[in-house]
Amino acid sequence: MRATLETLGIALLLASIQAALGLVGLAGLFALSTPLSVAPWTLVTSVYAHGSIGHLLANALALLLVGPLVERRTTRGRFHAFVVATGALAGATQVTLGGLLGPSVAVVGLSGAIFALGGYLLAGNVVSATLFDRLRLSARAQFGLFGLAAVGLTAMTAAPGVALIAHAVGAFSGLVAGRVGLLDAR
Repeated sequence: MRATLETLGIALLLASIQAALGLVGLAGLFALSTPLSVAPWTLVTSVYAHGSIGHLLANALALLLVGPLVERRTTRGRFHAFVVATGALAGATQVTLGGLLGPSVAVVGLSGAIFALGGYLLAGNVVSATLFDRLRLSARAQFGLFGLAAVGLTAMTAAPGVALIAHAVGAFSGLVAGRVGLLDAR
């Protein structure tokens, strides 16, 4: 549970820095927004930053549910790299595609990475592997199935202000990574 707690610790540290920066009007300094090249560090900081205490608490609870289960199968370094990579990919996709669909908004939070961790658990377990091996689905069919599953998982969290594209990208990334055993240290 060490990497999960470290991830949560980074989010808490960033929350305290955000609170201090909020006193001088700079609370959004860590948020990811377009164009991405303006503040490239926000690809990473936006993963750990949150919009409110409630947002942080919701993500912390979800992280504590799925993080330790993924953590058992991998190394600390791979876990942290996966959280950053999937969180950054989810956030970047949200601000890029979200900007094409309407006004672009800044993105913060661990939820894209948490959806990736959950997707990893769903597709990277023995039961799922056995099922996929028996079904003998083509790679294209598996991708399609993962896309549908990602949309379904995302629909369960649909609410105003939720980064739905980020959730779907995180879930899809995790499902694919779980299917290929990307994090398995064995």
